[in-house]
Amino acid sequence: MNYQAIAFFDLDGTLLDQNSRITPEVADAMLALKENHVLPVIATGRTEIEILDIRQAAHIDSNIVMNGGYIRVDGEEIYSDLIEKPQIERLYHAVLDHGDQLSYYNEGAIWCTGHSEDLIGAYTFIHSKIPPIDPLGFQNKPVNMLLVLGRENRDFYEAEFPEFDFYRNTPYSMDTVKKGVSKGAAIKILRETTGLSHLPTFGFGDGPNDKALLQACDTKIAMGNAGDELKEMADFVTKKNTEGGIIHALKHFQLI
Repeated sequence: MNYQAIAFFDLDGTLLDQNSRITPEVADAMLALKENHVLPVIATGRTEIEILDIRQAAHIDSNIVMNGGYIRVDGEEIYSDLIEKPQIERLYHAVLDHGDQLSYYNEGAIWCTGHSEDLIGAYTFIHSKIPPIDPLGFQNKPVNMLLVLGRENRDFYEAEFPEFDFYRNTPYSMDTVKKGVSKGAAIKILRETTGLSHLPTFGFGDGPNDKALLQACDTKIAMGNAGDELKEMADFVTKKNTEGGIIHALKHFQLI
């Protein structure tokens, strides 16, 4: 398709409603975007298997997942960044020593070290399935992203593991990626790899891991339910995700 712009959407608190679902109105808006030659791209901390139903409901075939660790455009994989096994093993031991749990992610699977109250809380929070237990599965399966499950110890992990970035996106968990991996970095990779660097970009987000997303886009849009830091850097603050914020912003910028 002859695209004329790209729109990047976070999921939870942004494209999704309070039940982590795509509303019919948002689905229609995504179809209208495509008819207007705008490429819609999901940009999320989740991985692909968690969002297949969401992508189908939203009529979207492109995604940046695992906070930038993996990119697919128009159904085709264009980028996959893997975490090295020695880095994972060191974090694995530290997580268990501190009474936390660890989840492992690639584009096709999620598994974890064990089921704790915080782990169950984290996946319940985003209405996602509890992953199976396979503590040492990282030794024979690729890993793009990790999830530290625990409400404490962020200062410890950031001090002891400078090779990682930690994003707390639920009260129970921290998305964990290699230093420098982010939604923003992935946007640059996507644009350069697809030859779409010349197109204007619009970024929509609400959470801490959306800061890099907005920074990488020409037009920065914060949801009405976003934190103050994101709102301050935004070009436009739309309504809350539960109040039609996506459609309101798309109409404001005449994208639909």
